[in-house]
Amino acid sequence: MKRHLLLTILFAFSWGVFAQNNSGKISGYMFGDYFYNISRDAGHDSLTNTALNGEKDFNGFQFRRIYFTYDYRISEKFDTRFRLEADQSGNTSNGKIGVALKDAYIKWKNIFIGSDLVVGLQPGPAFEISELVWGYRSLEKTIMDLRGIVPSRDLAVSLKGKIDNTGNINYWVMIGNGNGNSPENDKYKRFYGHLYFKPAENFHITVYGDLKIRPSLKINSASLNNNDITSALLVGYIDKDIFCVGAEGFLQMRENGSVKNSTSGPDYQTKNAMGISAFGSYNFSSMLGAVVRFDLFDSDTDPGSKGDIRNYYVFSLVFKPDPLVSIMPNVLVETYESVAGNSYEASVTGRITFYYNFL
Repeated sequence: MKRHLLLTILFAFSWGVFAQNNSGKISGYMFGDYFYNISRDAGHDSLTNTALNGEKDFNGFQFRRIYFTYDYRISEKFDTRFRLEADQSGNTSNGKIGVALKDAYIKWKNIFIGSDLVVGLQPGPAFEISELVWGYRSLEKTIMDLRGIVPSRDLAVSLKGKIDNTGNINYWVMIGNGNGNSPENDKYKRFYGHLYFKPAENFHITVYGDLKIRPSLKINSASLNNNDITSALLVGYIDKDIFCVGAEGFLQMRENGSVKNSTSGPDYQTKNAMGISAFGSYNFSSMLGAVVRFDLFDSDTDPGSKGDIRNYYVFSLVFKPDPLVSIMPNVLVETYESVAGNSYEASVTGRITFYYNFL
């Protein structure tokens, strides 16, 4: 049934490309790996490993993303996008490769001078520029995406555009359900804001913030806020044919998200999570390059919270036999904070990642 539905969609889109006088376009890309888990700490079962999953010696081939995108120009004023995503996350009932709706939105271009209105399931302002500067989503997500700080999609209404005539100062505001690709299940919303500066052609700076409204905590007769407030800063420089370098940091505060015991009873305090990501890449030639990245993530910055700091490393070579095809041997390493004198073996995974793009 699902296979027939997908084939029908593919046929309909293909027909539309030819029948609508080139107003529609099909595109997409795929990436996956052969991976081998070289090292894991089997003695610490409670260790939740977000970045690297699976036991030691586990290995295999996998698709981590398949995108199928159909863009259609309704008119000079309106564009639409429909995108499907497939991966091996096991999010289907039968455990097979799952297919999910990734994007479904309409864009009203220049609803007023320099600004576009977008309605539907769409990317948010947290990752667009950071993924551009990082440049290697095929190797890993950006830090806020990787650690689940902000969803990559939301069913939302957004307004984005230029503040100045040159396009060197840009804005993006959005209000959405806050549930990612999932249907709305409560009355609470998420409010996003983003400023993007280009002080020079290759220089990128973003200032990001969002407020996620969450249900209040009911403590006896009191009602306490339990909202998430996230802020982030990205600075990056790209010379497309030679190198890129960048750094991104975030802080997420959950109001009354931490509880400490005192003589007078529970003491509710703000829980802070933070992360820093520094990365760079260099092209030795049009066919050969290298990528490095380091992340620091602390899910609770309180000095009394131990064992929740992670250091994450990505090392990769990049071989491009074609501008749209990459083969990337890489190593992922995640290390963990010691607790009460107990140290934990690092998680290490070796991969050969393949990426290809079809326009």
